[in-house]
Amino acid sequence: MASPIAPGFRVDYTPGSDVALGAVVVQGDLVGIADRPLPANKLGALAIAGIFSMPKATGTGTALTVGAKVYWDASTSKVTGTASTNVYVGKVVAAAGTSDSAVQVLLTP
Repeated sequence: MASPIAPGFRVDYTPGSDVALGAVVVQGDLVGIADRPLPANKLGALAIAGIFSMPKATGTGTALTVGAKVYWDASTSKVTGTASTNVYVGKVVAAAGTSDSAVQVLLTP
């Protein structure tokens, strides 16, 4: 039988260096967001579910529609619609056009 540990919206995380509010942290295939500043070497937690405004690339081919799967591109620190070597983040909940620099994403582990 399974025993509940946590409601599933946050995971423990102890950073090796300070983590700023809003920072995206990738651990393997798990993406978390610091919803508060996390000091180095202190146990904290990352949000792994919820709706977040995340940075996205602008320009041709960067529009994202509602329901589209999006991925975190660590090389640009932005959300993209391209899977390739990027880590799955979640789904778009509000469309973002080519000139939008942010997109609303339902973070789903």
